[in-house]
Amino acid sequence: MPGIDECLLEAMALPGARGAALVDWSSGLALGTAGDSPVGDHETTAAETAELARAAAEYESFAQAGPETAAGAAADRAQPVEDVIVTTRSGYHVLRFVETSFDSSVFLHLWLDRTEGNLALARHRLRALAEGLVLR
Repeated sequence: MPGIDECLLEAMALPGARGAALVDWSSGLALGTAGDSPVGDHETTAAETAELARAAAEYESFAQAGPETAAGAAADRAQPVEDVIVTTRSGYHVLRFVETSFDSSVFLHLWLDRTEGNLALARHRLRALAEGLVLR
């Protein structure tokens, strides 16, 4: 199971990856970074993407109620939003929420070049990275 640095290096191995970060959306702080930042400063990018992640995670519009089942109790504790994708003229930003055994508020942010990146592959790979990430 990879730690933060290994996880970010794996994310940077994706085609078209320009930058990656693990961000705490409650504080807006980057817990780890790799590659470039869209604005040249990883801390600014972390704070800005944290605002977007916080809105997606906390707004009722995105947390649709599911069926009441035994699995529903576990689903209630899980993050209602899996990921957020922002498409710009030059790239993609994928924010993948990381579920942990504790009350987590972290997400992986991957910045992809639009011409070289593969959005479907990035979503699939980030899901696997988020599931295997060990926060130390």
